[in-house]
Amino acid sequence: MLHDYTTTTPESVTAAVADAIVAGEELVAGIVASSPAPTWDRTMAPLDRLGARMVDAYGKGPFMARAHPDRAVREAAQAAEETLSKWQSDLVFRRDLYEAIEAFAATPEAAALGDERRRFLEFTRRDFRRAGHGLSAEARGEVQRHRTRLVELEVAFSRNIDEFEDGLDLTKDQLAGLPDDALARLAAGKEPGTYRVSLDYPDYYPFMDQAHDRELRRALQFKFFNKAVDINRPLLAEAIRLRQRIAEIFGAASWAHYAMELKMAKEPAAVERLYAGIVPGLTAKAREELADLAAALGSDDLEPWDHRYLHTKIRRERFGVDPSQVAAYFPLQQVLDGMFAITGEVLGLEYRKHPELAAWHPDVVAYDILDAGDGAMLATFYMDLFPREGKFGHAAAFDLRSARAEGEGYVLPVTAILANLTKPSATAPSLLRHDEVVTLFHEFGHVLHNSLGHTQLARFAGYNTEWDFVEAPSQIMEHWCWNADVLRRFARHHQTGAPIPDDLVEQLVAARDLHIALAMLRQVSFGALDMAFHGPGAEKDLDAITKTTSEIAGFPFQEGTFYPASFGHLFGYDAGYYGYLWAKVYGDDMFSRFQAEGVVSPTVGADYRSKVLAPGGSRDPMDLLRDFLGREPSQEAFLKLMGIAAS
Repeated sequence: MLHDYTTTTPESVTAAVADAIVAGEELVAGIVASSPAPTWDRTMAPLDRLGARMVDAYGKGPFMARAHPDRAVREAAQAAEETLSKWQSDLVFRRDLYEAIEAFAATPEAAALGDERRRFLEFTRRDFRRAGHGLSAEARGEVQRHRTRLVELEVAFSRNIDEFEDGLDLTKDQLAGLPDDALARLAAGKEPGTYRVSLDYPDYYPFMDQAHDRELRRALQFKFFNKAVDINRPLLAEAIRLRQRIAEIFGAASWAHYAMELKMAKEPAAVERLYAGIVPGLTAKAREELADLAAALGSDDLEPWDHRYLHTKIRRERFGVDPSQVAAYFPLQQVLDGMFAITGEVLGLEYRKHPELAAWHPDVVAYDILDAGDGAMLATFYMDLFPREGKFGHAAAFDLRSARAEGEGYVLPVTAILANLTKPSATAPSLLRHDEVVTLFHEFGHVLHNSLGHTQLARFAGYNTEWDFVEAPSQIMEHWCWNADVLRRFARHHQTGAPIPDDLVEQLVAARDLHIALAMLRQVSFGALDMAFHGPGAEKDLDAITKTTSEIAGFPFQEGTFYPASFGHLFGYDAGYYGYLWAKVYGDDMFSRFQAEGVVSPTVGADYRSKVLAPGGSRDPMDLLRDFLGREPSQEAFLKLMGIAAS
């Protein structure tokens, strides 16, 4: 049964976390008491139940900070998130709990554990080691203080981004270039006769794509790049200093060296090798793409606020791809139906609307996922897809209930997608730009990963795997959005029902590679910024790093801006943002098998479901890749897609 979110109040959010902590303390007490005679059932199994209990509490409480329409609930949820995160962070610093785990690790039962349980024990011991149990009590105490403060900083940083509001109030003449459907979705400005172009994605990107006024594009991007800068910049600077200090306590060269132990790459040198293999080719190709943009501008004076506009202009003029015309063939419900049909066919799934929905907002829908073979229930997921005040400002999937074996049954996972797609207007349904279709498929990849990861332990459920692999299944999903045969299956005009014209599909797909190297270098620039922020050295010039790494993307830096202040991934993905490109390399490699054997092949899909998705985080990602591909993973598919040679 799903949680009844219609009963959510500030008090219920607070109680969900308080009750979870009480239950957690009871579990910890039992684990500590087991140390004279530790066993799996008395020591490790309760520790996994504790982790699952915390996820469940997050889903009922702190998650509401991202989604609930009531500001009072969001504020209570933010406070609850900080409370829960601090309690969880403090667990690994408990000496009595550490000693109980170590006592179990020394038993014959521990030596004979099967693969998943052995991995859990290894990871748990690693967690305690990384908390400083090999250090002096004084050093461990300092690490604990810094990690507690990092929790506070992360909660505040996210809250400030979600609640920040700004934009431009413009007349219809100033909005020249935007189609009527985009105008219809804009809120009224403060002055009569004006329209509000906010910094929310469904406002911001259409404006940057299509507004003719170059100066206004510059002004809006300036605001976008300075979102929450006054309040978030000092928080980020403090977080970077604290992370570096923690690394120093452990004798690591930098936070990146310390943090990357938990990731596939293991060390910064692996990221450097990744970039060395692909960046030279991307840079050479990007020079040609920049020349193409300059020709469209009629000047070499390219600025970052020109990129999306000129890209859209060239797609329209050279390929006949007009964003508004394309969006007419992608009404949201048809996209969802198509996405369900394709993934159902490939992965052997069925979807049905959840019969009794009690969600946090009327926009929210929920679906159950069933196995097409035996009809067994596998998971449930929510979708909250339209922007509103105070809501999470990007697109992401959230784990509301972890899958795990418990007692005589199996607890099914619950996941939520939060996104900010084009909302319906008074005259039209939600019509998605093609890039929004890609975003939706991407986030649904996370849902499938989390829903089909069938592990015994909550620790490894679904996408609870290495951070630089977690995006790979979502990168695979994006490929279906660019396949002509797939698009023809569900793209229908929202008024006439006519299928998308073949020539438009062909041109849309043909335009995929337009300026693709610049898009990838933008990802490199984000990863390079993250690694430089968290590289060696206690004192860092954040402005200089931001400027230098921004220019990797091929455009001049916009002076007076500091976009990292709204770059939420610098918390959680710290020293890990490279993982998007890292995961894309592996995602492209996995999709190459679909390309070779059938883009919608149920045979390949069955292998992918069983060998990549089902194990969740219970196995090393490299082993999953080898099993699925039948060979060593490589960069070849990515390089081929980019149209560049290996360096």
